[in-house]
Amino acid sequence: MPFDVRRFDIYRKVPKDLTQPTYTGAFISILCCVFILFLFLSELTGFIATEIVNELYVDDPDKDSGGKIEVSLNISLPNLHCDLVGLDIQDEMGRHEVGHIDNSMKIPLNQGDGCRFEGEFTINKVPGNFHVSTHSATAQPQSPDMTHNIHVLAFGEKLQVQKVQGAFNALGGADRLSSNPLASHDYILKIVPTVYEDLSGKKRFSYQYTVANKEYVAYSHTGRIIPAIWFRYDLSPITVKYTERRQPFYRFITTICAIVGGTFTVAGIIDSCIFTASEAWKKIQIGKMS
Repeated sequence: MPFDVRRFDIYRKVPKDLTQPTYTGAFISILCCVFILFLFLSELTGFIATEIVNELYVDDPDKDSGGKIEVSLNISLPNLHCDLVGLDIQDEMGRHEVGHIDNSMKIPLNQGDGCRFEGEFTINKVPGNFHVSTHSATAQPQSPDMTHNIHVLAFGEKLQVQKVQGAFNALGGADRLSSNPLASHDYILKIVPTVYEDLSGKKRFSYQYTVANKEYVAYSHTGRIIPAIWFRYDLSPITVKYTERRQPFYRFITTICAIVGGTFTVAGIIDSCIFTASEAWKKIQIGKMS
């Protein structure tokens, strides 16, 4: 007797003349297909889209930076002449730079009575400060007006990711135009290293920061101290990492199989129960009639 491979068929077919279509079964089948389509499209959307996973750890993520952080500063002083405006940088490693001019420019405002300072510079990864002041001017003014408006203060690479809402430019838009013209301003910054890793594994290094500020008029035994706009910073040991992830393809296929199989199974059980109940009810009605 020849070997018949059809013995292993676990999906035995029932002849059509032995099956009975019903209106209830058709209705459940249509609902079942619509439900499967809805779940399939939902899973497909989730599979195509990427999710952002964040984590915290203690480390210096950008070890190739040479212990430096890039800073971008854009600030307007509408009542201080550009000849008087300068940037000074100090830190605990002994750096003391007065009148930093590299990669910076001054744009006159208000017919030359004001100034907009734009600069890019680096700071060491140690506590320190940088400040906008008149310290580098050849002649110090008697009453410098330090009212200002901060447009940009950012550290590291510029990150513009829709799903990441961070404080990368926390001082952007800070308006101190109505403050005391003779007051100094202290901005105390806590800088948090941030890493963003995309699907290809490429990493971008940036920094978020929190800020607290105070305004004061300082005096010494010789009289009032020349005001300045101070940015005092310290680095957090905690690093925030954002990672792009996408659902694995095998998990997507598994979910689709579970949706299709589970929906058809549950629909079949419901249809069978309804059909059995209806047949039993018909028999009861026939019994009453007889």
